[in-house]
Amino acid sequence: QVQLVESGGGLVQPGGSLRLSCKRSRSIYSPVVMAWYRQAPGKERELVAAIYAGGTTKYADSVTGRFSISRDHAWNTLYLQMNSLKPEDTAVYFCNANQRGSTFWGQGTQVIVSS
Repeated sequence: QVQLVESGGGLVQPGGSLRLSCKRSRSIYSPVVMAWYRQAPGKERELVAAIYAGGTTKYADSVTGRFSISRDHAWNTLYLQMNSLKPEDTAVYFCNANQRGSTFWGQGTQVIVSS
């Protein structure tokens, strides 16, 4: 069983920045892909950014150029650098990992963008 723990959320003004972290419990297996999703009130959960084992990254159109996903070499920690934040980025952000055919989720971290 893999555990994912997010941190780094909070309240930030429009135009500000936050860096989210997701710590993955130790495992002898590495993920095929890790990703950040978000869910705003009354909306479905959506993919924000993903990073694959080969290094390829993918971003939602709404965050391209503003957000950056990265990880450490051992897949122990996943990051999401969020710049130029907008009120519409307000959501609970979830970490996701896919390894050995199973999908794991963190509990989420709240991001609120408001003046």
